[in-house]
Amino acid sequence: MSTTAAGMIFVVCLIAALALVHKPLGDYMYRVYTSVRHTVVERGVYRLLGVRADAEQSWGVYARSLLAFSVISILVVYGIQRLQDRLPLSLGMAPVTDHIAWNTAISFVTNTNWQAYSGESTMGHLTQMAALAVQNFVSASVGMAVAVALVRGFARRKAETIGNFWVDLVRGSIRILLPIAFVGALVLVAGGLIQNLSGGLEVATLTGGSQHVTGGPVASQEVIKELGTNGGGFYNVNSAHPFENATSWTNWFEIFLILLIPFALPRTFGKMVGQVRQGYAILAVMATLALAGVLLTNVFELSGNATVPQAVGAAMEGKEMRFGVSNSATFGAATTLTSTGAVNSFHDSYTPFGGMMTMFNMMLGEVAPGGVGAGLYGMLILAVITVFVAGLMVGRTPEYLGKKIGAREIKLASMYFLVTPMLVLIGTAFAMGSAQQRASMLNSGPHGLSEVLYAFTSASNNNGSAFAGLTVNTPWYDVALGLCMVFGRFLPIILVLALAGSLARQSPVPEGAGTLPTHRPQFVGMVVGVTIILVALTFLPALALGPIAEGLS
Repeated sequence: MSTTAAGMIFVVCLIAALALVHKPLGDYMYRVYTSVRHTVVERGVYRLLGVRADAEQSWGVYARSLLAFSVISILVVYGIQRLQDRLPLSLGMAPVTDHIAWNTAISFVTNTNWQAYSGESTMGHLTQMAALAVQNFVSASVGMAVAVALVRGFARRKAETIGNFWVDLVRGSIRILLPIAFVGALVLVAGGLIQNLSGGLEVATLTGGSQHVTGGPVASQEVIKELGTNGGGFYNVNSAHPFENATSWTNWFEIFLILLIPFALPRTFGKMVGQVRQGYAILAVMATLALAGVLLTNVFELSGNATVPQAVGAAMEGKEMRFGVSNSATFGAATTLTSTGAVNSFHDSYTPFGGMMTMFNMMLGEVAPGGVGAGLYGMLILAVITVFVAGLMVGRTPEYLGKKIGAREIKLASMYFLVTPMLVLIGTAFAMGSAQQRASMLNSGPHGLSEVLYAFTSASNNNGSAFAGLTVNTPWYDVALGLCMVFGRFLPIILVLALAGSLARQSPVPEGAGTLPTHRPQFVGMVVGVTIILVALTFLPALALGPIAEGLS
């Protein structure tokens, strides 16, 4: 069987599996977030936190609760790293340096999981489990909570509240992420991943050497990072390491976990607004963009555009032989279409246009299907912008799901869209404008620019994957990328919650002859078009100077 045929079967099986679980998982999450009953464990957590679970919050209180939880989380994760040598299970690891501890705390709390260090030689077991793995759960749950709050804004009428952050956080962690992570960990253990706390394992690095490192709860951390679309592996080589990704079918299963919840959430959205077909429309937009991203990445990597790739039939450099080119390209596309950051191949060694696709996937705003929760609320923002553009074209006040999109709503949506490009382009400009920061680039010319552009795109979109070839373990990059992660995560969240509050206060507008149907293929095509056009207008100059220039040279 040819590599292309095998890759196609791989993707088709993935689509079939996601289609199979879309409805049951989406309906289950709908019941989780709309239930009025609390489990015994949840009530215990609420008492511990001093939370009134049945008291709902305005968007401002919801946002303040989220920010307070995140600030405390950052301080706790930072403190554990800095005090690591004085805590149990440190394995003799020294305290993490201040700038790496800052960067890592921000990274994991913002669901980015960017790693500027080697996990197996920097973090002890307690730091990995109590700090990083915990954030793999709760940071993903925060994203789902924000998405559900925005959906409530569309669904409610003349309401001043959008839910309770603490209830949404706890339910997302306990009822959704934990059960799937438990089952997923068992599957990965059966596939050959290590699940223990033994130390002193001798493992070979990808470069053929060996280093004395410590083993750990790899299987559970792997499923947590994939399920929460976080990234951030125990081993520095991430999902290319056989202890984190053992076989071709575990590779498939990890991609499935990455896409599982983001592709099921549109069903939850449709159920909550009382129009399942609206959820299918959002799903169709996500699927269209995702399929295009996966196929183009495969085409560029399988065809190659240089002498050596053409001679061997594909771009094999930087690929793990167990997975091959196509399955590596599919993993690379999936990890950049979501806010994952896990990698099973070396993105820096992709063909110029293949590397461009990994960047472009993130530049879409990671909405196809995007991160857990973040993909859904990002796509709903793009839907709001689309109906506004359509309203301008026909001279009618735009509406979406019975809610008018007025000046306040479109300002919030526009600011949401502008946050990430501003962080990416300003950060890249500062780095390229400084001779000291340019010295961190492994390559010069267009490829060197691509390395820097990728780093800021990944951080600002809370993705966490790396193009490599760029030395980011410096105080300047740790601080700069940390700021991009913070602002790239929380500014959009505040804008989304403000939009949710504005929509919840509105009365529904009855449909009329001039109402734009937002459940038909026409609207799906419009959202896809608006998304691509907005991204192209924003990032095309930077891409033209980087991967496009390299690919055409």
